[in-house]
Amino acid sequence: MQCTVPIRRQITANLKVFGANVRRERVAAGLTQERLAEMSDLNIRTLQSIEAGELNVLVTTAMRLRKALKCSWDTLMVDC
Repeated sequence: MQCTVPIRRQITANLKVFGANVRRERVAAGLTQERLAEMSDLNIRTLQSIEAGELNVLVTTAMRLRKALKCSWDTLMVDC
């Protein structure tokens, strides 16, 4: 019998990793949450929810974050 992680738990874990990756890149770039939100045309609360791993984002939102952070997809998606 094979044990697998329920899909919901896997998604939640991936969102937390993605959020941590965004936060890591933001801090490394010397940006505040307010500035990154402004640069990526997001509400500050939305960015806070993303970094906390509480929000499943659209691909277009991830694209705006990647562009604002000037990082690769691999950097944002590592370990997701």
